[in-house]
Amino acid sequence: MPELGTTFFATVGFVMKNSIIAQFEKRVFSERKQHPAFRSGDTVRISYKIQEGADKAKFRIQQYEGVVIRFRKGTADSSFTVRKIGANGVGVERCFPLYSPFVDSVEVVASGIVRRSRLYYLRDLAGKAARIRSRFHGKRELMAIPGADAPSQQDTGAEPAQ
Repeated sequence: MPELGTTFFATVGFVMKNSIIAQFEKRVFSERKQHPAFRSGDTVRISYKIQEGADKAKFRIQQYEGVVIRFRKGTADSSFTVRKIGANGVGVERCFPLYSPFVDSVEVVASGIVRRSRLYYLRDLAGKAARIRSRFHGKRELMAIPGADAPSQQDTGAEPAQ
């Protein structure tokens, strides 16, 4: 067995992060803006800042909505890839760094049920075959009690209007 030095990790392909760098990243990125928890299969809407023209202080916000097909966890190097169907049915994928100053906000539109972390198979599917089942489909009807929204006359103690 070879010694577990830098040569061993280089031959195996395993990358170890320096503990000092990891502590620094944890301290710096814990103060950053927190995004909602999302995962592969979720439909998200990203508000992304785009620089207008040559003026460095002028930005506009562009919405990008699609399905998360990859979420790479980490601190400084965490990113996620979103796929949407653009004009004429052409699929468009875009990779966003999670802690980029240009990512203004991330909003989870729908949560989907998938059994993989990388949804690259969606590239080959089209139409209804590319749909992802909703995580909360059907639970709202089960939890909703008919007439629970409107208070009854007995609870309010008011006389019925005639």
